[in-house]
Amino acid sequence: MTNRQILQAMSGLMAGMLVAILAGTVVANALPTIIADLEASQSSYTWVVTAELLAMTATVPLWGKLSDLFDKKLLLQLSLGMFVVGSLLAGFSHDVELLILSRVVQGIGAGGLTALAQVVMAAIIPPRRLGKYAGIFGAVFAIGTVAGPLVGGVLVDTSWLGWRWCFFIGVPFALLAIALLQRTLRLPAVARREVKIDFLGAFLIVAGVCALLIWVTLAGNEFDWASWQTAALTGAGVLLLVAAVFVEARTAEPVIPLGIFRNRTVTLTTVASLLVGVAMFGGTVFLSQYFQVSLGKSPTVAGLMSLPMILGLLVSSTVAGQVISKTGVWKRYLVAGAVIMTIGLGLLSTIDADTSFTLLSAYMAVLGIGVGMLMQNLVLAAQNDVPASELGAATSVLSFFRSMGGTIGTSVLGAILANRVASEMTKGLDAAGIPAGGDGGGENSVPDMSTLPEPVRQIVEHAYGVATADLFLIATPCALLALLTVVFIKEKPLKTTSGMERLAEEAATATETDKTVVGS
Repeated sequence: MTNRQILQAMSGLMAGMLVAILAGTVVANALPTIIADLEASQSSYTWVVTAELLAMTATVPLWGKLSDLFDKKLLLQLSLGMFVVGSLLAGFSHDVELLILSRVVQGIGAGGLTALAQVVMAAIIPPRRLGKYAGIFGAVFAIGTVAGPLVGGVLVDTSWLGWRWCFFIGVPFALLAIALLQRTLRLPAVARREVKIDFLGAFLIVAGVCALLIWVTLAGNEFDWASWQTAALTGAGVLLLVAAVFVEARTAEPVIPLGIFRNRTVTLTTVASLLVGVAMFGGTVFLSQYFQVSLGKSPTVAGLMSLPMILGLLVSSTVAGQVISKTGVWKRYLVAGAVIMTIGLGLLSTIDADTSFTLLSAYMAVLGIGVGMLMQNLVLAAQNDVPASELGAATSVLSFFRSMGGTIGTSVLGAILANRVASEMTKGLDAAGIPAGGDGGGENSVPDMSTLPEPVRQIVEHAYGVATADLFLIATPCALLALLTVVFIKEKPLKTTSGMERLAEEAATATETDKTVVGS
């Protein structure tokens, strides 16, 4: 394909990716209003967020496997269609139960988009040329991440729109993506063959992952980390996943082919993706809360304050991608990205309520530069080193573990944040001689800073500043482990043929082998 044809095909892919990212970010600033309007509880608040995340993370491997068996273009359009249905259900919801159900449907669609967009890119673009298009992917990621919370806040604050448009706004983008894919994406027809879908393996994987994700999401909030609920969920999750491994090892068409983990590159990039998810998403997800509570900024300003990190990510992913495509050398950028990401997290562990925005911007830019060089190129390394017939499985495994790492990091670090904030506030209130209680804080609530008296407000700002810095300090060793993992990845020359071309070559080779065997 020419560059023009690739860019045309990617227009639909990027519109779909924007939809998937917006689904997870646009409700961030709108949830308090949504829950209040539907007269729902705090646990419902948690489930509105968790339902979409669980469905997306758990179904990514399934979509990846389906892409190895069926028409990728049709699957992309199906996932977009599911997203449209989920968005419409969410927008018209009049009770929280329907809203949570709609978020599950949205999450399944978003899981397909997350996995399939990168699979299709690998199918139409050779690894040697793939790097130069990573900047476009990074730009969409940046726009969705920054614009989501901003758009959500504006929609909620606009009286003639309201929170329902947080869900409706993604529908036009999804429909546009379906139309663009139909018009621009041309994939060669895949030879039809008899396939046996591993429904048992799929069920065991989804059930096991959901059990563990529910545990890390709710532990520390709905129940204690050391409790019977923890024992039940972790025990059930481990047993289900052990059973899944047993089934996957013995079925002809496994959802996650265990053989791909014999590939050293796939195994190491998977571990690195998990660690990047924990360090990157687990640490940065609480930055918006730090901006609003500790620095006293509005939701809109808080969204804009994350721009240095996103711009750093965008610039580094674009430049590194162009250089990789030109030279074919890629490992040095993985190592450099991991080093810079570790430094960025270490710098952010020094922030407090008095840190200047200039210094904070520099720290965030360093982190963004590191993540931009590392995250997308881990996928490139894995896609370059697997047979074309396993591109979908390998890509989705990396996306799955990165999402799972982000979920684990967010939940665990969120519990640490709550405990540290509570202890710092108690210490500060005692030192100031202010009675505990009535300060608007606590482990499960964020104080309304505008209602607090000045002495208490300063104590709360300090508590959130110290606690947020601790999160980055905890995330730094995860980034260091990611660096050690990346060092052991063996650099191999980037292939100059696309996934579809390699698939045709592999099929021709298999045919010749069969003829030789029959002839002999």
